[in-house]
Amino acid sequence: MSVRLNFLVIAASCAAVSACGGARVKLSDPTIPEPLIDQLPISVAARYPENFSHFVHEELVIGKEKWTIDLGRSNALLFNQLFSSMFTEYQVIDKDADPADLQIDAFIELNVDAFEFSVPAQSQTEDFAVWIRYRIKIFDTDGNQIANWPISAYGKAQATLFGNDDALRRAAVLAMRDAAALIILQMDKATGISKLSAAARGDGKPPLSPQGPLTIPDKDALQTTAKEDSNDDSG
Repeated sequence: MSVRLNFLVIAASCAAVSACGGARVKLSDPTIPEPLIDQLPISVAARYPENFSHFVHEELVIGKEKWTIDLGRSNALLFNQLFSSMFTEYQVIDKDADPADLQIDAFIELNVDAFEFSVPAQSQTEDFAVWIRYRIKIFDTDGNQIANWPISAYGKAQATLFGNDDALRRAAVLAMRDAAALIILQMDKATGISKLSAAARGDGKPPLSPQGPLTIPDKDALQTTAKEDSNDDSG
């Protein structure tokens, strides 16, 4: 009798977490709503490292269930859309290109600093949650770093609304959209990238140097919450 009871408890726990053994979740192409913003009059180039363009995160949940989240090219696609909307000129260069050879005002390097997630068995809720910390480094035309900005973002979705794999997928997309919203609202204030534009420098003048020591915004001050909307397409 006790054996049968133990079996039922284990079975119920597995069902609550989304099938014992974890899962592999792959994102399709996420999108963000078209930002209704004035573009910064600046020419920008960026480089995406391999682990940014094809990001895969694997984790053992509670020490035994392997979960894999494959963002694929989602980061690259999202930031292409975002920065193309924010800057009048934007291009992505490959790893062998030299930014010094380009007619640009600023150069951006992007990375994923950290990626974490939780499943219902960990949080004792019905939510799947995802945390992403991106890092944006900005350089002037002489190669001087003028900003080093971490962006922490969060998204969650309920398994009861979307199903387990879809809920985790949606939470990841919402975290990426949360990051995009933070960047739209705070990037110029946090990094001063607009000061690198030709218009801000003046014709024939060198890029402006940042005033005082570089200030990196506090992680907690940047974190916002993205929640699921059952009527919204997760991309």
